[in-house]
Formats: sequence, C-alpha cells, structure tokens
Amino acid sequence: MIAFEVKDMNCGHCVGTITDAVKSVDAQAGIAVHLPQRLVTIESSRASAEALGNAITGAGYEPTLPGTEPPPARRSKGACCCSG
Repeated sequence: MIAFEVKDMNCGHCVGTITDAVKSVDAQAGIAVHLPQRLVTIESSRASAEALGNAITGAGYEPTLPGTEPPPARRSKGACCCSG
C-alpha cells in the first residue's frame, strides 16, 4: 500500500480528479481517500509509487509522503475549482 498526503485536496471534486488520475495508471487500483486528513491510500500491484505520484501531480496536485513537505518551488494551488 502507498499513502500520499495531498494537502491541496479540498473537496469532492479534488477526490474525483485524483481518483481518475490514479485509475488512468492502474484501472484496478484500490483507492481510499480521507478528505479531512487529506490522505490518499492506494493498493496497486501494477503501478509504482512514483508512477502513481506522477499521475496525481499531473492532475494538478502535490502528493507527498505523510509527514513531509513538497519543495516550496513545486507547490501549486491544485486543479480544484474551489482552491484559490
């Protein structure tokens, strides 16, 4: 299992966008999203943590390992309609 903190995930739209991004890499992946904790856990036997993280990044979000911060230059507002 892989876990990412996605601190710029704010709402159900974000959850759907991130879920779609993960499913684009591994359609069979199991995904659990805990919005209040801004935590995404993924079960995948077909995709690496790097590929899954890259998919989330490509969707406009900043996934990090729990307890870490992304480099300041890489922070984004996310792809959400409500972040801003």
